Amino acid sequence: MWRHRETTQRGLGMIFLGTAIISYSIVPNAVVLGSSIPAHAPTVRWSEDRPGCTFSHGDDGKYSYGLWSGDVGIVLAVDAREVQIIRHRVEPIFGVLLTVRYRGNDSLDESPDGITLQFMKHFKVVQTALDPADYSQKIQADADALDDETRRDIAKHPDQKEARLARLQEYQKSVNELIEFLGTKSLRAAHLDGATPEVRGWVFFNTETKWLGGWKSQEEFILRLPLAGKVFEFPFKLPPQAGELLLQKRP
Repeated sequence: MWRHRETTQRGLGMIFLGTAIISYSIVPNAVVLGSSIPAHAPTVRWSEDRPGCTFSHGDDGKYSYGLWSGDVGIVLAVDAREVQIIRHRVEPIFGVLLTVRYRGNDSLDESPDGITLQFMKHFKVVQTALDPADYSQKIQADADALDDETRRDIAKHPDQKEARLARLQEYQKSVNELIEFLGTKSLRAAHLDGATPEVRGWVFFNTETKWLGGWKSQEEFILRLPLAGKVFEFPFKLPPQAGELLLQKRP
């Protein structure tokens, strides 16, 4: 079942200092599944020793990576136990929470369409962000198929009716919760300006692929977000330090 915990962060202008260094990079020797990021786009890369980059961890159990370049600031927040949580969800999806802020005098159009996540210890496979509407339709279709299959099985084994219906209802409940979450909490395209300087939402990536095997004790990722003519790049590890585990504090 999908579990959602909101994270609380201050305005990006309060946590970013300086300007991050811009470079050019490509994705070498990677299995790229539908990536739309230009190979030679100018890249702004997060690094803990560069101006404009911040790192913090909160009581909500999330690591937060901040990156500022010019008039654009981005915070990537990811649950410390995200890799472990995946196996407990009704669908094997990896989620990150993104906050995008614009402090310029003009405007900026933001879209999640080109966001990708690279799994560095799994053939460097690159997965594109899931479209919430399309993925919700897929989930609902799978749920409908399971409903039909369950009722056929009940017709063959009526003595198992109660147990099979209970499992089906629990599955459908989880599916409905996930569909609602995708529909209300996902990052959406936005027009940012002085009146609306910030957009925030979840971005999800499918991990159900032959290129992703068993998870390592420490995983390495690179999230890339094309915006304002650049690619904002966040390399991160879960957990950041080998053996570290950040737990959410109870209220």
